[in-house]
Amino acid sequence: MSQSTAAEDRLVAPGGSAGLVETFRRHYLLSLIVKKEVGIRYRGSVLGWLWSYVKPLIQFLVFYFALGMFMGMNDRIDFYPIYLLSGITITTFFNESFANGTRSLIDNAALIKKIYFPRQMFPLASTLVAAVNTLPQIVVVVVIALFFGWAPTMAQVAAIFVGLIIIALLATGLGMLFGAVNVTFRDAQSFVEIIVMISVWASPVMYQWEMVASKVPDWLFQLYMLNPITIAVELFHYGLWAPLDPHLTPGDAASGPAALLPDLWLHSLIALIVSVVVVIVGELVFRKLEGRFAQDL
Repeated sequence: MSQSTAAEDRLVAPGGSAGLVETFRRHYLLSLIVKKEVGIRYRGSVLGWLWSYVKPLIQFLVFYFALGMFMGMNDRIDFYPIYLLSGITITTFFNESFANGTRSLIDNAALIKKIYFPRQMFPLASTLVAAVNTLPQIVVVVVIALFFGWAPTMAQVAAIFVGLIIIALLATGLGMLFGAVNVTFRDAQSFVEIIVMISVWASPVMYQWEMVASKVPDWLFQLYMLNPITIAVELFHYGLWAPLDPHLTPGDAASGPAALLPDLWLHSLIALIVSVVVVIVGELVFRKLEGRFAQDL
C-alpha cells in the first residue's frame, strides 16, 4: 500500500465524532474543562473550597433545630437531619449537573463556533464538576453521621456509590438531551428549571416513601418508583442514615418511625437501566441536532 493510500485511509469526514466514546478518548481535554469550571466557581473567594464544607454543615444545623426540634420531626424519624441531608445531597448533585449541562453549550458558544471537538464533552464536564462539588457535602454528612455512631456495612457503602452512578448517568443523559434542544429552543432551559424545582418533592427527601404508597393508586406508585432519583435518594438513606439504626434493612416492612424501601437492590438495577436508556436517547438526540449548533449559536 502506497503512502498516499495509507494517508487517505486515515482521513475522516469533517466534524465526524464517536460521541461520548470520543470524549473519554480525549480525557486530557475533558480534565482541562473540568478544572476550568471548578476554578471559576471559587475564583475571587477567600475561603475557596471551605465553602463546600461550610454550607452542608449550616444546613445540618438548620435542619436539626428548625425541623428536627421545633417542628418535631426528630420524634417521627430518628436522626431526621441525617435522613434529610443525605437526600438533599444526592438531589443537589442531580440539580446542579442537569441544570449546568443544559446551559453548557450556550455558555461555551464562542468555543464551539471556533474549533471542533466532541460537544458531548460539555454536558459530561458539567456532571463531573457537580460530582467534585458533591464530594465535600458527602464528607460532611459522613463526619456528622460518625458522631451519631455511623457504622456501615460494605453493602451500605456500595449503595452510596451506586446512587452516585445512577444520578451521574441520568443527569448526563438529560443534560445532553435538553442541552441540544436548548441551543435552538431556549424555552428548554426554563422547563429544566421547573424540573429542578420539583425534583426534591418528586422523591422521598422531605418525606417518607410510605406516605406516597399509602396515598396514591398502586399504578401511580409504581410510576413513582421508576424515577431514578427516588431510588438514588433511598440508596443514600440506606448508606448514610440506615447504619445509625443497625436493625433497619431494605427488607423491613413499612412500620415504625421510618422504613427502607423493600427490594432496594432490584429497584436500583431498574433505575440503572432507566438511566442508561436516558443516556442513549440523549446521545441520539444530541448527535441528531449537533450539526445545527454552530449555526444556531
